[in-house]
Amino acid sequence: MPLVPFLSNLAKQTYCADLTGCEATLKQAAAQQRSMVDALLDEGLVDESRFLSALSASLEIPWRNEPIITMPPALREKFPVRLALRHRLLPLSADETSIQILTYDPFDLLARQAVAQAIPEKVTWAMSTRRQILQALRQGYGVGAETFDQILAGRDDADTMADLKQETNVLDAEDSEASVVKFVNQIIREALEQRATDIHFEPVQDDLRVRYRIDGVLHEIPVPAQMKVLQASVISRLKIMAHLDIAEKRLPQDGRINLELEGHPIDVRVATIPSVIGESVSLRLLGQERFDLARLGLDEVSQGKIRYLLDLPNGIVLLTGPTGCGKSTTLYTFLSSLNVKERRIVTIEEPVEHQVPGVIQMAIRPEIDFTFAKALRSILRGDPNVIMVGEMRDFETAEIAIRAALTGHLVFSTLHTNDAIGGITRLIDMGVEPFLVGSAVRAFIAQRLLRVLCPECKGPARHSEPYLKTLRFPLEHAHALLKANGCERCHHTGYKGRTAIFEICMVSPRLQELIAQKMPANFLWPVAKEDGMVTLREYGWRKVIDGVTTIEEVVRVTASDVRLLDE
Repeated sequence: MPLVPFLSNLAKQTYCADLTGCEATLKQAAAQQRSMVDALLDEGLVDESRFLSALSASLEIPWRNEPIITMPPALREKFPVRLALRHRLLPLSADETSIQILTYDPFDLLARQAVAQAIPEKVTWAMSTRRQILQALRQGYGVGAETFDQILAGRDDADTMADLKQETNVLDAEDSEASVVKFVNQIIREALEQRATDIHFEPVQDDLRVRYRIDGVLHEIPVPAQMKVLQASVISRLKIMAHLDIAEKRLPQDGRINLELEGHPIDVRVATIPSVIGESVSLRLLGQERFDLARLGLDEVSQGKIRYLLDLPNGIVLLTGPTGCGKSTTLYTFLSSLNVKERRIVTIEEPVEHQVPGVIQMAIRPEIDFTFAKALRSILRGDPNVIMVGEMRDFETAEIAIRAALTGHLVFSTLHTNDAIGGITRLIDMGVEPFLVGSAVRAFIAQRLLRVLCPECKGPARHSEPYLKTLRFPLEHAHALLKANGCERCHHTGYKGRTAIFEICMVSPRLQELIAQKMPANFLWPVAKEDGMVTLREYGWRKVIDGVTTIEEVVRVTASDVRLLDE
């Protein structure tokens, strides 16, 4: 039976949503001599598991759908890396006389010929889904393993150094040659596909460890064995891409890389840290995000408070929280909402993370004594309406910002404190007069990022009543609790994506009076609550009740918020 009608009929049996599209895709793939199975899966025209299991049954090939956790090292060494990754074949088991290989495309004749030439033992075949096979190959051989294997096979130090200095920064460019450039690009591209925000290249005693930060949590990724061999080349390539000094290995360096993936610009901040066993390089991946107030995860009441603050003609709005809690994204969202032709907006940042059209953005340079305070003092002469200061680090910066707010400017900035009320004591500790804090600052906004439950695997959760009472969770909503189970789509974490929670402390007249009297934080907090402040943990409970996240996640990110337990 011809292959196109056979696969088309099989797609029909497995409830293909678009039979006409299936037939057209199959005919086009046949004409182009492409894999017909890949064509159907790439277009999403069939359910992968149902279609491939039906195909294995029709061809009487054993079907395996259990998760493949690990690949034995002996089997990995026996089966050539290039053969496995190029043809997407997974060695499953082996003995002295035979080897079992997993495939998802039984019609790939080139793969079968390559296996016959490379493997002397008897070969038996089995089938599984493409997703399972690709995930197992990535876990077994590591990201970029085929390129790594080719580099080691024909490695020449002179050629490697010339290769490192290539100027290409396009991640999806087709490159048939094995190179350190391609290997580094594969790691970055893989990180972007997994929604990572950071990549860390970290030397350890006998290896080079690579970790991605996904949804705020670090994950070590599998990389090829003997990665230590190319440690110097990989680090040098990253430094060249960031225009850093590759000869300087004793001092920290900072740089920037502009990449392109499928036509989309990707901005990458690079930081090197010298350690006793080699340089560590961290990459912060900054896509060209769309800053929209509706995407911040604000409820209706909180969004009303934010819109009120953005409409103010003057004053200071301070965002507080630790590094990595989303303060910069929130600030850029505020600026984008205010960015109209009637307003002149100037920012002072270290460094400029996102370029906003229509906004004048300045980067401070401490090495030439161009600090936040000096930059702020200079832009006040430039007639701005709105000012954004990346961080209030010292008394001088805070004093100038307060003066700007009192003379008709709307100022946004950040502080590193655990909660909103902590911003008040932090400014006073800097040396700012309490009456100035109360009169100039309009609101303190604390922020955290919560991981969002994976929609594919979330399920009902049960918690004991005493535990919920201890956390001050509203018991009437205990029936709505969910838990993170974990699946392939979320890398078995149970979470996919993040959302923000906020603690908005509006500086009311009562609060102003208490601040002017230098009252401590434990006196300010109850008054702020009475005036409408919702704590981070209480805001998190709303996300739990709405089915967005779990109790465990809220407790994790608000662990320092012990005030609810002390009421």
